[in-house]
Amino acid sequence: MKIKIKSISGILPEYETEGSAGMDVRAYTEEDIVIKPGKRVLVPTGLFMEIPKGCEAQIRARSGLAIRNGITMINGIGTIDSDYRGEIKIPLVNLGDESFVIKNGDRIAQMVISRYETVSWEKVSEVGETIRGNGGFGHTGV
Repeated sequence: MKIKIKSISGILPEYETEGSAGMDVRAYTEEDIVIKPGKRVLVPTGLFMEIPKGCEAQIRARSGLAIRNGITMINGIGTIDSDYRGEIKIPLVNLGDESFVIKNGDRIAQMVISRYETVSWEKVSEVGETIRGNGGFGHTGV
């Protein structure tokens, strides 16, 4: 699949290894961005895309940043819809104990392109039963 992309920096998201599902996305900033403990920031990437209808870009945290520095995504996984044409910005939060500095070009997130289905709802008065039923949130044990 080919996706049209504009990059102000000239750097495109890229797969770091042959088996990578996600492409690394880099910060695009003129000045360092400091994220203090407990604080949130919206980090620009300088990227603009035309995602095909029926697809989305999922933005995910980088596991290394999360485990080493407590830097993760505010909303878990971000969705970029096919009709969005603005700059891709990454909402990060510092859950760590120390300030974290983001420099221009730093890898700050991963992007996975996924297809999705659009559904229509059929209202019913009952839903089918299963063995699991309404068991959830740890109902099968530890």
